[in-house]
Amino acid sequence: MSSVDPSSRFARSGPEGWGAARSPGVSPSTHGNARAATEDSAAGLTSRVPERVGVLGGGRMGSGIAHAFAVAGARVVVVERDRESADASGRRIRDSLRRTAERSATAGEPLSPLDALSSAFTITTDVSLFASCGLVVEAVPEDRTLKAAELARAEAAIAPGAVLATNTSSIPIEALAESLARPERFLGLHFFNPVPSSQLVEIIVGSSTDSAVVDDAFGWVSALGKRPIIVRDSPGFASSRLGVMLGLEAIRMLEEGVASAEDIDAAMELGYRHPIGPLRTTDVVGLDVRLAIAEELERTLGERYTPPELLRRMVADGHLGRKSGRGFYEWNDR
Repeated sequence: MSSVDPSSRFARSGPEGWGAARSPGVSPSTHGNARAATEDSAAGLTSRVPERVGVLGGGRMGSGIAHAFAVAGARVVVVERDRESADASGRRIRDSLRRTAERSATAGEPLSPLDALSSAFTITTDVSLFASCGLVVEAVPEDRTLKAAELARAEAAIAPGAVLATNTSSIPIEALAESLARPERFLGLHFFNPVPSSQLVEIIVGSSTDSAVVDDAFGWVSALGKRPIIVRDSPGFASSRLGVMLGLEAIRMLEEGVASAEDIDAAMELGYRHPIGPLRTTDVVGLDVRLAIAEELERTLGERYTPPELLRRMVADGHLGRKSGRGFYEWNDR
């Protein structure tokens, strides 16, 4: 067993970074497309997803993660806290599969039959069904205490050789690992909403994470058709630290009357070629999620991440963005 040395892994960037150093012959530019799985196999990395994958928490993110692994060929066990939540998760997954099938049909792309994909899921309240999973991803809400408790519960149910991952957006991996007996089998897999169509997954590596676990995760993410990036454990990692800062400043500008939401977003979309502006992004992510991440980063990085009062008010009023039908924009396609 070998742990990862962050000082050596992050001393270099670009092609000399983790992917090339750990997997000779694999170009970082190929990770995230269909060829990556084959090339990773030739380099000695995992070339397919585990046969069985567990997801703890079947909300918007958990359902999306389950969807992605099922489409890649895994059988997926989703564990929810009660039967009502499990039923809601099942509906979310079916709706997500249906939308993907409709988009693929429109584009003329082949896709497994909807009923075949649906049969790949077991949605339950019984955490003991994780015992046969090679990977379990925790995807409960962004609350440090809740995540630590749920990760410990999942670890107690899985096999010693299985990998446990958290989908946290901002909570340090080291803090969550404190509740675990096997931190060397633990890392972060930060997926992005909406999971089925997003192209990026952050792999967050703790000081105890075994290097073989990182290699496996890199291969699994590539097999999903997504681009893996390796990030050292730190508050907010790479994406949230940058994205939340931009989003909070955009909200402050709206609060101060600098410009309308549409014009603030247009400034970034047209002026800086961002595919989607920071306020629209916040609506898609969820204002409640953005607030939770900002509060976590404020605790660890200071007042530069203090949430604007406008964000707090909108969350308190139930204006959570796309999922509630209203945020900085009106949404009719929930």
